[in-house]
Amino acid sequence: MKPYLLSLGAGLLVGIVYSLLNVRSPAPPVIALVGLLGILAGEQIVPLAKRLFSDQPVTTGWLKQECVPHVLGTLPVGESKEKDQA
Repeated sequence: MKPYLLSLGAGLLVGIVYSLLNVRSPAPPVIALVGLLGILAGEQIVPLAKRLFSDQPVTTGWLKQECVPHVLGTLPVGESKEKDQA
């Protein structure tokens, strides 16, 4: 989670600098980002429909294993506490 927060913080800082310099951001408009989110979510409709029509249960575990990684990407994993103690 830390890389995401650092990325958000860096983006906010750059946005503030752009605003102070009266420069327009090269980032895509929000509507384009919403469209990308729709694409990612839409890609999960086919596997979900296949599972529903095959009479297999749609469980939270299945959603987390099959859908979440495709939509959110591979989330960072924290370092183990054993490494810190060594």
